[in-house]
Amino acid sequence: MNSPRLISLASLILGLAVVLGAFGAHGLEKVLSEKALSTYQTGVTYHFIHGLALLALAVSTLPRKITRWPVVFFCLGLSLFSGFCYIYALTGVKFFAMVVPFGGLSFILGWFVLAFNTFKLK
Repeated sequence: MNSPRLISLASLILGLAVVLGAFGAHGLEKVLSEKALSTYQTGVTYHFIHGLALLALAVSTLPRKITRWPVVFFCLGLSLFSGFCYIYALTGVKFFAMVVPFGGLSFILGWFVLAFNTFKLK
């Protein structure tokens, strides 16, 4: 498919992951508790993994109909999982932690839909 827009989006997502990872490592290490910093780092880790997954889909030769929903689920997961890990780590507000599993579910759906869609290919 090699989608320039998706390559741009994935590149922005990965650049943001570097910025947020550096911010967590250098700006938050003395401000957050060890548990909060671990939550923040988990968000960064999944941010990187799924940013790379988006980049891989962007440069793949798979047809758009195969990658459309995995891309949607990965982007939704990035917002709900990583985004709310960051917000929860920074605020400590329990409600934000309750949103994180929906992001994890989005990631899982993205991977399973990708597996199902590619399994059908000849």
